[in-house]
Amino acid sequence: MAPPSHRRRASRPDRRGALRRRVSLRLLLPLLVLVGLAAMLMLRGYVHSEILADHRIQKPAPTTEVPEEILEGGPVIDARNGKAASLSVPDHRLVLTFDDGPDPTWTPKVLDVLKKHDAHAVFFVTGTMASRYPDLVARMVDEGHEVGLHTFNHPDLSLHSKKRIDWELSQNQLALTGAAGIRTSLFRPPYSSFADAMDNESWPVTEYIGSRGYLTVVNNTDSEDWKRPGVDEIIRRATPKNGAGAIVLMHDSGGDRSQTVAALDRFLPGLKEKGYEFDNLTEALDAPSAHSPVTGPDLWKGKAWIFLVQASEKITGVMVVGLAVIGTLVIARFALMLLLSGAHARRVRRKGFRWGPPVTEPVTVLVPAYNEAKCIENTVTSLMASDHPIEVLVIDDGSTDGTARIVEAMGLPNVRVIRQLNAGKPAALNRGLANARYDIVVMMDGDTVFEPSTVRELVQPFGDPKVGAVAGNAKVGNKDSLIGAWQHIEYVMGFNLDRRMYDILRCMPTIPGAVGAFRKSALEPIGGMSDDTLAEDTDVTMALHRAGWRVVYAENARAWTEAPETVQQLWSQRYRWSYGTMQAIWKHRRALVDKGPSGRFGRVGLPFVSLFMIVAPLLAPLIDVFLLYGLVFGPTQQTILAWLGVLAIQAVCAAYAFRLDKERMTHLISLPLQQILYRQLMYVVLLQSWITALTGGRLRWQKLRRTGVVGAPVNGAVPSGQAYDDDRRPVA
Repeated sequence: MAPPSHRRRASRPDRRGALRRRVSLRLLLPLLVLVGLAAMLMLRGYVHSEILADHRIQKPAPTTEVPEEILEGGPVIDARNGKAASLSVPDHRLVLTFDDGPDPTWTPKVLDVLKKHDAHAVFFVTGTMASRYPDLVARMVDEGHEVGLHTFNHPDLSLHSKKRIDWELSQNQLALTGAAGIRTSLFRPPYSSFADAMDNESWPVTEYIGSRGYLTVVNNTDSEDWKRPGVDEIIRRATPKNGAGAIVLMHDSGGDRSQTVAALDRFLPGLKEKGYEFDNLTEALDAPSAHSPVTGPDLWKGKAWIFLVQASEKITGVMVVGLAVIGTLVIARFALMLLLSGAHARRVRRKGFRWGPPVTEPVTVLVPAYNEAKCIENTVTSLMASDHPIEVLVIDDGSTDGTARIVEAMGLPNVRVIRQLNAGKPAALNRGLANARYDIVVMMDGDTVFEPSTVRELVQPFGDPKVGAVAGNAKVGNKDSLIGAWQHIEYVMGFNLDRRMYDILRCMPTIPGAVGAFRKSALEPIGGMSDDTLAEDTDVTMALHRAGWRVVYAENARAWTEAPETVQQLWSQRYRWSYGTMQAIWKHRRALVDKGPSGRFGRVGLPFVSLFMIVAPLLAPLIDVFLLYGLVFGPTQQTILAWLGVLAIQAVCAAYAFRLDKERMTHLISLPLQQILYRQLMYVVLLQSWITALTGGRLRWQKLRRTGVVGAPVNGAVPSGQAYDDDRRPVA
């Protein structure tokens, strides 16, 4: 596509230096967003025990190294001073302990029952759950309960090194500090039981834990509520015999705890009537509180941790919603494309179909050109083979490479050259419109070639007096490189299949600059081509819709254009397209509330364009993000199947589009790679366009380097890529 404005090239060293600066600046924010999202996903996987989690359990071992006083002692083990001692809870005192929480469903119910019966307890929380539900930890502390550590990820510590043990403790304390502003000296090992179950594998861990300043708390009464044996059975197992004191093991997380809550509501008043007191551990032992306040940097470090975890939860939640949205949009778009493009093909291909009386009168072909010396001869030569009467106006927009001289030297009939100072593509097209002899005007780019039948096929829809503009079938001429093949798939599937759908819906968003036709009488009332946006083709198409004209698609009006051959060139082109489309949508936003044809386009066309050209491409990489997330954290099989399902839907649509366009299916071999790599590039381009739009930036046109690789058709044959020259580098 020819540029709306141009800049003369600087010297090669300066241009390359400026290019590096532009690339670094425009990549920075999108890359920061991608890195931030990846970090949030990793953090979520961490706090959901999807990474670094270890669910192994140590097998029972001998007890020969465990002191006898520990094996026969109470459920509280104090190894803090290098000497092991055990403590027991006095008679008629019960310490209720709850493991594995806090849980957003069951912990509040447990706390409500405890508050109802004026009872205290000890909650041994994991760092993962405390990080995710800090408000519940704060409530525990505020209501007089004690909180103990239960590690961060709930591993069996007897299988791990001292370094991992320290890490589990420090991370658990970090979460507790961030949630409630305290540290605790209470610890319960995962998978622990009674004191007499201590063995040669778990005892060294208990000794090490003591050396780090913690009391190890096991239990001597187990409700076994995790088995859900029934309320009566939970109460029976939790009740000590003969008025003895006890530490009772219960759970407020890990599954359905409705029986635990119901049992508590009967258990607490029943044992209170028998003289029991329900205290936290230090109250029962008449010892100083296990909690100590945290201040200074450690407190802010904990709060920062909680903030990041909460942010990761919210961001990944939004991403899940985004994935659902993009899934719905992708499926809806593909369904509409298959349904409506098929309807379009059947309509225009049925026997006897005509737009109206045949259009045989001559038309004007406008070729805006800026520094198209390598392409312009092929372009004009292809027009001379047209089987429809035409006049050709080449509007030279201040070229510095002799473009105008090349055309003049060809000495062809019905070809005129109009020179002007560099003013941009819209100005060049308007200059051509002012000099056009005929009402029907065909517009093309200076790097594009037509087939002999292109003009004739393109103008036939004007037999319908309601048609104001016609979109042709733009195709990639240089598809022999990988990046060219990807764009070939995109043009056939994404653009031309879309145009069939939009034709049926009567909301065609864009007449491609490479091949389009207009009524001059339709353009003049709307002011011709506007330079308000960087996508003048989209802008004028929307303006025609709003003026009440019909815009249609002519599938047989094929034009072959030279697509960008490097990532840098592709970036520049798509950056301008996406940003220009946003500008056009914003410019015509009032159509949403207008009446008549403008209102119809505003309430049908603008939402479709916004959803399928702006929102969907921006969210599409979520499919690949969650593919990676599923491969790393699981469930791997379901993730792969889901991704392959989306790819299969795309492959079906692509194959159907290729069949409609009579293209060879062999190019679809690169479709999976295109979806993985090309989609990410388009995402970064679109994200950068959003950033430019939101920050009020101004985007300048960068002239794409042309090579003239797309030759003119010979005897109606489709042009093919030529050999590489010095300016055409294969894409690695």
